[in-house]
Amino acid sequence: MNAALYVHWAFCPYVCPYCDFAKWAYDDRAAQRYLNALKAEIARAPALDATTVFYGGGTPNAYAPEDLVAVLALLRERFGVRDDAEVSAEVNPDRALTERFEVLAAGGFNRLSIGAQSFEAAELHVLGRQHDADDVAKTVRRARAGGFRNVNIDLMFGVPGQTEASWERSLDAVIALGVEHVSTYGLTIEEGTPYARWADREPGAFATNDGEADLYALAIAKLTAAGFEHYEISNFARPGYRCEHNANYWRNGSYAGFGVGAASYRGGIRSTHTRDRAAYEAAALAGEAIPGDSEGLTGDAQAGEAVMLALRTSEGVDAGTFRERYGVDVFTHYAPIIAEYAAAGLLVADERSVRLTTRGRFVANDVCGAFLARA
Repeated sequence: MNAALYVHWAFCPYVCPYCDFAKWAYDDRAAQRYLNALKAEIARAPALDATTVFYGGGTPNAYAPEDLVAVLALLRERFGVRDDAEVSAEVNPDRALTERFEVLAAGGFNRLSIGAQSFEAAELHVLGRQHDADDVAKTVRRARAGGFRNVNIDLMFGVPGQTEASWERSLDAVIALGVEHVSTYGLTIEEGTPYARWADREPGAFATNDGEADLYALAIAKLTAAGFEHYEISNFARPGYRCEHNANYWRNGSYAGFGVGAASYRGGIRSTHTRDRAAYEAAALAGEAIPGDSEGLTGDAQAGEAVMLALRTSEGVDAGTFRERYGVDVFTHYAPIIAEYAAAGLLVADERSVRLTTRGRFVANDVCGAFLARA
């Protein structure tokens, strides 16, 4: 089975107040135990043929580059990761100022994703970030010097206090850095985070839906004018630099996740590891099954999820591929939904595909939810 590989690195130099990922503040002893657990899980995982590798977190570069390279070597040995496969790692700019990127590049990494979020000091402060705009620029320069020719920068819109002018400055800054890929994400208020408690106390501090839509529209206009392809709702790439790892998710492809809270999807079964780090480590180190949840996706549920994922992309749902894989004619099975949203100007359908229009991308959750509800 071909599958993309995801490795979750669960430690950060500090914890941002908006983040709901499985993560903990860095501690040497805890980080080493977790690293040993990761290696143990990978060593006994079922065989598969890897297509891409993505290190996320957490903050992967909270670890030394030698640790990241050692785990990649284990993945190559265990799953046959090709030498030319896309191998990505997320990096935090303030941790990267002394990073030895040449070690990562020599060890097989060929794509970096830099968590900038903003180039505005006030916005970085409210997000709890500890870098500044110059740190991001230095990180890009150091990455280039270390051998990386494929660099992404993450930006966030809807940040408290953000304006169209400040968002435009961040977009201009990222364009000026000449990176190959930009991901733009609207701020999501996650339950249980400090931001959720802030939103309860002061909801007016956060952007309205209309305000976020204006910022998203500005991102589309600026980045496409600068030569980026808007190939997925949140993602923009220079020609030839789409993220292959994420594209596998949008194709509803198979993937295997390693680490606390990591998700996998194989053979129609979606599973998620426990977010209890101690339970994860104990099971992995003992060679036991990792605790977690799983569900089987079949029939309409599987087809509906595939539509939802494909609609995120600029190509949308390819009718022929969809029929071959799921035994469903998308035009007849979803005829009322397609007709309704096409009439509203949110979908476009032709003989080959169904796609979101530009307007449709602004309400993608609603449109995709209709297809899921059909299940």
